Amino acid sequence: MVHHSGSIQSFKQQKGMHTSISEILKEKSLKPSRRSLPCLAQSQTHPINLNHFLSVPLSPEPKPEVEGLSQSVSTSCSLLPPQTAEDGKDHYVEESEVTTCETRADESFLLQKPVTRAKLEARTDSLQGKNPAGSSGLFFRDGKKRIDYILVYKKSSPQVEKRCTFEKNLRAEGLMLEKEPSLTNNDIMFVKVHAPWDTLCKYAEQMNIRMPFRKKCYFTDWKSKTLGSRFHLRCRQIKSWLPRNPMKLDKEALPDLEETDCYTAPFSRARMHHFTINNRETFFSNSTRSRIVHHVLQRTKYEDGKSKMGINRLLGNNTYEAAFPPHEGGYKSRHPIKTHGAQNHRHLLYERWARWGIWYKYQPLDLIRRYFGEKIGLYFAWLGWYTGMLIPAALVGVFVFLYGLFTMDSSQVSKEICEANTTIMCPMCEETCEPWTLSDSCVFAKVTHLFDNGGTVFFAIFMAIWATVFLEFWKRRRAELTYDWDLIDWEEEEEELRPQFEAKYSRVERVNPISGKPEPFQPFSDKLSRLMVSVSGIFFMISLVLTAVFAVVVFRLIAMEKFASLNWYFVKKNWQFATSGTGVCINFMIIMSLNVVYEKVAYLLTNLEHPRTESEWENSFALKMFLFQFVNLNSSTFYIAFFLGRFAGRPGKYNKLFNRWRLEECHPSGCLIDLCLQMGVIMFFKQIWNNFMELGYPLLQNWWSRRKMKKGGGGGQNVENKAQLPQWDKDWNLQPMNAHGLVDEYLEMVLQFGFTTIFVAAFPLAPLLALLNNIIEIRLDAYKFVTQWRRPMPARATDIGIWHGILEGIGVLAVITNAFVIAITSDYIPRFVYAFKYGPCRDKGRHHGNECLQGYMNSSLSVFEMEEANSSQTRFCRYRDYRAPPWSSGPYEFTLQFWHVLAARLAFIIVFEHLVFGIKSFIAYLIPDMPKDLCDRMRREKYLMQEMMYEAELEHLQKERKKNGRRYHHEWP
Repeated sequence: MVHHSGSIQSFKQQKGMHTSISEILKEKSLKPSRRSLPCLAQSQTHPINLNHFLSVPLSPEPKPEVEGLSQSVSTSCSLLPPQTAEDGKDHYVEESEVTTCETRADESFLLQKPVTRAKLEARTDSLQGKNPAGSSGLFFRDGKKRIDYILVYKKSSPQVEKRCTFEKNLRAEGLMLEKEPSLTNNDIMFVKVHAPWDTLCKYAEQMNIRMPFRKKCYFTDWKSKTLGSRFHLRCRQIKSWLPRNPMKLDKEALPDLEETDCYTAPFSRARMHHFTINNRETFFSNSTRSRIVHHVLQRTKYEDGKSKMGINRLLGNNTYEAAFPPHEGGYKSRHPIKTHGAQNHRHLLYERWARWGIWYKYQPLDLIRRYFGEKIGLYFAWLGWYTGMLIPAALVGVFVFLYGLFTMDSSQVSKEICEANTTIMCPMCEETCEPWTLSDSCVFAKVTHLFDNGGTVFFAIFMAIWATVFLEFWKRRRAELTYDWDLIDWEEEEEELRPQFEAKYSRVERVNPISGKPEPFQPFSDKLSRLMVSVSGIFFMISLVLTAVFAVVVFRLIAMEKFASLNWYFVKKNWQFATSGTGVCINFMIIMSLNVVYEKVAYLLTNLEHPRTESEWENSFALKMFLFQFVNLNSSTFYIAFFLGRFAGRPGKYNKLFNRWRLEECHPSGCLIDLCLQMGVIMFFKQIWNNFMELGYPLLQNWWSRRKMKKGGGGGQNVENKAQLPQWDKDWNLQPMNAHGLVDEYLEMVLQFGFTTIFVAAFPLAPLLALLNNIIEIRLDAYKFVTQWRRPMPARATDIGIWHGILEGIGVLAVITNAFVIAITSDYIPRFVYAFKYGPCRDKGRHHGNECLQGYMNSSLSVFEMEEANSSQTRFCRYRDYRAPPWSSGPYEFTLQFWHVLAARLAFIIVFEHLVFGIKSFIAYLIPDMPKDLCDRMRREKYLMQEMMYEAELEHLQKERKKNGRRYHHEWP
């Protein structure tokens, strides 16, 4: 930690006494707080010899043949009118505008402690001579100008005039361009884009990018000092005795994460002297430079007309094939990272995050944020938080499942079913089916008890509370991250308008109430009409989902008759398992097929609405995708949970679909096992399919690209060694990130969250499956982002967007559905009513235990009089219902027990929902969204920031007066 000394000029006078920041710091010793943006004070943070070593140019001399090819490309834009002398002056790059890079902070962050001379020499060899392609892929041919963005186009593309106009306008905006042909495909040309210092400053001011303030770093976490040093000293001693947490990343393994700190403010060229500018080449980080260049690319015209602008439109009309920021080199090294250090941030991310061998370690969120941006960093922070919170839910679910497993043989209901050798059940179909004995379903009844036991209600209440605790504590975690990542003052109004929105509504403008500047405006009537069309499309697609579910129901009815009358004894005996299993598999194939259609429809409907900003577009698209896939995924589950067997009728008076197929009935032990089978199969296979599509498909595509590259399929050179390729060629051969950003990643996890909470009463192992999947998902996504995908454009975000509201909605829906599952789908309420009202323990003090359920199975089965064919005898069969026997005064009418069970079910739903909602609201009230110490830190920082800005301006004016030979005073001039 660097300590600063010296007095600071007083700022204001209160009650006749001067109060300065130096006095405040003397009064309270301050401890550094975690902020991710460093002050860039390399001289105090790093050894001098390391800075001197890293200042060596990393780029070797360019190859003559490549240089010749690159220079020959400059004449490709000959269709345009000849440029003037002024235009030609900025045609490619101006050497005088960019100074030599003396130090590179991004590389200097990779090593924090002093290293030996041998390690420095080994690292110098690896950076200079042994990997020339990797270093040459990060800079222009002069080895000084860093590549901030890559544009790719085909020489055979007919859009030459648009491309040349676009590139000319880019140079007019201050960007520098340099072209290189591909070594693997003769038709591919790369345009390297570099943003010089003046251009970065200009657009950083326009985009309100917050940069490190020039004044000294003041830290606000002084609370721990006031609580007593002895107590904290004892706590540190006790903590040092405990074994180290194996899940934490060692600081030596991540020297990139520093403890330096400083305040930030929106960048201003007029107050540039306020900011910490030790090196112009490294003042703006690589992610910030890429974000600025992307901003310019989005708003540069390629033709006359208000709608002819933006790189997205040029990508859509095939003027360019791709546009992406380059990776910072390779992700693997011949030398071990422990001895030689990381060669770049990508290599460090791979070694400390993306490797499967460190699956149990915490994620380096600050490093993820620095390389991929805050938006992707927040996704991985949320995913890690969700995975960690699944651990207690999975443990409780396993305990509930084990309780059912250990009590399976002693269950009174299972015993009665397995011993009912003389109980004849009515035929399951009317033509070829025969009566069967109840004991034939012994295995079915035991499996049902695994998921329908006394722990079901407890687990449903626990998961409802767990969902609330998860979301409330995530709010606190998000608040800490937004503070550490300097996102507190970044609001949505600072977002840029989408180019499509600007082009569509440029004729109508209004003053932005926040910025006070005129901007394009979408009239309410136009917005309403487009929204109505979009809503109509959503309802149409949902009706298509329900039609698919109806088709699956018809299939189950047909399959039920076929399996029950099949000559194959094994299938005939287990016809219910066969019907449910085939129905679930067909339903899964329909679900995955319709998901492809829903994505295209959601994309069209979202573009039809013309959202104002990128976040609005993403939220609208995410909501549509969630509605489509949620209904698609859960509609059949809702049918099995709440409709299967409820309207089947009774023997002699069955309800039939189209007067042809008899509706499906539940098993005598309940319908919960059908619901469990549906959830288990869909959840298991969907996770396998998603993991394959996320990693297996890109791996296959990249393997095929490398195979073609080795064979020279693109007409380029036959490159045997991939290390010989420059970085832009390597990145071009990788797969682009999804066009929808992180929507697919969030959608997969949110749908899993719904499966984990909505029907968790029927499947207590769902949290365990989700936990195992997420442990794989984190490393799989990390491996995909680091090794298989091109580097995405680093974007900013303060939260997870609309997904938080969707998660809260799922939490409310989970309480309702679990109440209905326990009351209607499971047999918990009928068993409860029987034990209290009709069982042998009804007149005793206690009403729990297996002895209180004796005779339950016989009580839940009704009697039907059945006449045998070719016989005058009359016998009886049993079926699952509460109806009067045929010899009573009112045959086949509902008995009093039926109404008692129905009243108990309704009462349970009301009590369960009110109890759980009350607990959820109370917990949400108790847990504040932001920690108190963080609020105090933010208020104190705001106060210190105001004084620092005043004193920085005062010092600057005093220096100016001293420079001009004028007298100056300590008061405000």
